[in-house]
Amino acid sequence: MGYGTPEEEWRALLTGEHREMLALRRAFRHVPAAPRCKLCHAPFRGIGGVVFGPWFGPWERNAQLCKSCMRHLTRQGVGGAEVELSLLFADIRGSTGLGERLRPAAFSALLGDFYRLAATAITGNEGVVDKFVGDEAIGLFIPGFSGAEHAARAIAAGRDLLAAVGRPDASSAGAIPVGAAIHTGVAYVGSLGSSEVISDFTALGDPVNATARLASLAGPGELLISADAAQHAGLDTSTLERRTVEVRGRGAGLDLFSEDAKTNEPIPR
Repeated sequence: MGYGTPEEEWRALLTGEHREMLALRRAFRHVPAAPRCKLCHAPFRGIGGVVFGPWFGPWERNAQLCKSCMRHLTRQGVGGAEVELSLLFADIRGSTGLGERLRPAAFSALLGDFYRLAATAITGNEGVVDKFVGDEAIGLFIPGFSGAEHAARAIAAGRDLLAAVGRPDASSAGAIPVGAAIHTGVAYVGSLGSSEVISDFTALGDPVNATARLASLAGPGELLISADAAQHAGLDTSTLERRTVEVRGRGAGLDLFSEDAKTNEPIPR
């Protein structure tokens, strides 16, 4: 039985209710090995990657998705659907000053280390790396990829990332000063590009802008968690500082909780 519209199929994919995709996941569950396509779970490495690689190898524009899934979506055309998801934004704090103090090659290496650690934290918690932009990393935690616990997984990824970049050996220059934010809301998730060519897979809308704003307010080692994300994740916020911040373009402020990701305790002020 098919779907009435491309949007209905997109929504089924993004919420984890797509029948054909669920069947592929059940089949690939028995074939090693990780990493896998976030949609169909096709293996990218090991004997499974060798056997299925010609059809299900990594998509060249986003290696977390396979060629087969993206060919299917391309036949549907550029599209998507509005779904609830959680987002992680992480920024290097004081990157302008770091760029001035470090030689260009050293600063490039530091960015590379940040990207690597961010990708590990995001994908290790069943998220998708949306993009790296300058000194910023963006992760998407979509129900169809991350499960119903997408907010909890996004928070875990934020904690893992801040713990990793806070280590003295995070980069050749030492610890990397990073602040991060988590938010949950309904956004448009799907593909971008021309009618014939999909060039990107991303999320758009108010939750994306709000998460970016929160991340810009986070100090080094600080994880800001919106009240929406905290509630969705069932987070115990009894010991965390609660604040309300203004977000440009929103009629009301955004409530959030501040946490030191190393200790899961409030940031001293």
